[in-house]
Amino acid sequence: MTTETKQLQFEKDEISRFSKERGEPQWMHDLRLEALEAAETLPMPRPEKTRIKGWNFTEFQYNVKSDRIGSLEELPDSVGALVGKNEQSGNILVHRNQTNAFEQLSEQLKEQGVIFTDMATALREHGDLVENYFMKAVDVHENRLTALHAALLNSGTFLYVPKNVEVKVPLQAVYWKDNPEAGLVNHVLIVAEDHSSVTYVENYVSEDQHVSSVANIIAEVYAGNNARIAFGAVDNFASDVTTFLYRRGQAERDGRIEWALGQMNDGNTISDTTTNLIGNGSFTDVKSVSVGRGEQSQNYVTRVNHHGMNSEGFILTHGVMKDKAQSIFNGITKIEHGASKSNGQQTERVLMLSEGARGDANPILLIDEDDVEAGHAASVGRIDPIQMFYLMSRGITKKEAERLIIHGFLAPVVDELPIEGVKKQLIEVIERKMK
Repeated sequence: MTTETKQLQFEKDEISRFSKERGEPQWMHDLRLEALEAAETLPMPRPEKTRIKGWNFTEFQYNVKSDRIGSLEELPDSVGALVGKNEQSGNILVHRNQTNAFEQLSEQLKEQGVIFTDMATALREHGDLVENYFMKAVDVHENRLTALHAALLNSGTFLYVPKNVEVKVPLQAVYWKDNPEAGLVNHVLIVAEDHSSVTYVENYVSEDQHVSSVANIIAEVYAGNNARIAFGAVDNFASDVTTFLYRRGQAERDGRIEWALGQMNDGNTISDTTTNLIGNGSFTDVKSVSVGRGEQSQNYVTRVNHHGMNSEGFILTHGVMKDKAQSIFNGITKIEHGASKSNGQQTERVLMLSEGARGDANPILLIDEDDVEAGHAASVGRIDPIQMFYLMSRGITKKEAERLIIHGFLAPVVDELPIEGVKKQLIEVIERKMK
């Protein structure tokens, strides 16, 4: 059996061999083949107001071997700047294309039962634990790209924090793509058991090599009862990478999931960040920033589904658009029947820097319960001329005044990132995209 989409063939026997070579458990092997078969008939995702026909989602190599590195000193400057080039840089995983190139986890965290490793190792050594959560927040059959994700998975991270363990230092994963033909089918799985806490930060980075490629990424984040997960990210794929990105969170009773996302890809992007507040008293706060430039097209959905009583969900999205870039920002708050006394608030703001750019901010409230609080705000506009006049009247040039206003506009998310090196990188990316 062969699945063929846009000139690339994925063969059943090849995927079966790939799974066995990696020493995966039988359930993962069978899931791959089931997903491959499903991909033949499933439809593509249909992002609202974004035409994705002609986007490359399938032309890439999913089985590419890359060299490991002996130390962080061997990283190129663009990657090393994210982590510091010494062995004291903390608890970190560095993925090079589809290979786990470097990993470091303190003995103290290992003794506490924390697992922080690449997905290939996790499937071999912790297969039963991974099976409990893998592709549970995202349905394999949701669309063709989720099915292909399960079938072609070639990279990723597994982070597990046992009950009552508080991880006081951030854990970081860097996904470094330097092979132009390598596609990244990456799965991030984070589990914080009851009364535990952890901060995780990830970076996706590549350089434009003028070869079309794909990043198909799913992150599943599970916060148990009274658990807290802080999830930070800087997505920085070059213009030759088409990105499909689902981040899904689930919070149980009094669980908290906090997102701080810098979505800075230069290529066409579909991004969906959804948090399901399952338990009573559960909480999420989603802060994201994006800068669009060139002729790229982006579609961002941020969604909070309230199921538990007294749950709270907050969405704050800021986007900056320039050149001929087009972006859709959809914020969706859904309060289910029975989620009484819940609170859902959202704000989407888009700053336009050129006549040819387009940004749509669409706040949506879907309320099936009476005893709740819910609100939304949205704005699309240009830089306030009064702000510009005020700054320039103090001797600041027009270019510098515009720069300061943009940084102030994006600061609510940038300031939330918990690793200084990552925060610095995001600021540098913003500066580069504004030039």
